Parts: sequence; structure tokens; C-alpha cells
Amino acid sequence: MADPQQVAAEMVRVTRPSGVVAATVWDFCGGLVYQRMLWDTAAMIDPQAGRTRDRLFSNPLSTPDGLEALWQTAGLINIEVGSLTIRMDYANFDDYWEPLLGGQGPVGTFAAGLTEDARRQLKAAVRAAFLSGRPDGPRSLTATAWAVRGIVDRPV
Repeated sequence: MADPQQVAAEMVRVTRPSGVVAATVWDFCGGLVYQRMLWDTAAMIDPQAGRTRDRLFSNPLSTPDGLEALWQTAGLINIEVGSLTIRMDYANFDDYWEPLLGGQGPVGTFAAGLTEDARRQLKAAVRAAFLSGRPDGPRSLTATAWAVRGIVDRPV
């Protein structure tokens, strides 16, 4: 988002006094295994992918400290930060790969901008990482998000 402080301030503004304001953001750097595998592999092939990965992974809002600081700046009190982890089950590599090409989010935007040859090269490299020496088949990868909540400190 272009201006996280403005967004947080608006969330506070529209929440009743003593109400809860909460948000989650993916832990790109350490907790989003399915994207980490793709971005690290892509970065070895394409310097632009490395720059995109670094921008995503270094965003302060994808860290618990960054989220807490944003909530403090917005004037919230009793701030709590935690993590939420889910498992993402895939039937096989194609089940993992095809949704990534849907054109949504940073991965989709990156994939849509690749030539057909570059996309084939990336697919082969990511497939090797996904398989990790095992036959194709079911895999379960975790995805973790940072969660933050705070209370609106405003008189009733």
C-alpha cells in the first residue's frame, strides 16, 4: 500500500472508542515457504526477480516490529503481535505452479512479464526445488502471517 500510516489512521478513525483494530500481513522473509522457494530460485536466474524479492522481504510491514510500530504511530494501545500459520497442501507441482501464474500479486505480475522462454526456465528451476529429489506428488508447505491488534484509545 502506498501510505500505510494513512491506512492505519483511517482504520482508527472509523473504529468505535475502545474498539479493536487488527491486521495481518504475510511473513515474506521467513514464513511464506511457497513464495520463498519461487523468489529465491527466480533471483538466481533474473536480477530483476532478486530486486523484487529484496523489496518484498525487506518491507518493514512484513515484520512484527514494523507492524507494532505502525500501530503505535496510529495511537493504538494494548498492542499485541503474534503469528498465524496455515498449511498449504498441493497435489503435485502443477497444483503449486499454475495458481502462481494467475497475474495477481507480485508473483503473478512478475510471471506475466516474463518471456515464454524465461517462464519455461523458471518453471524448470522451481520444479527442481519443489521436488527436491523426490518424485512429483503431494506436498504441504506452510504459510505464516504476522498479526497485530490494538485498542482505540479514544473517549466514548
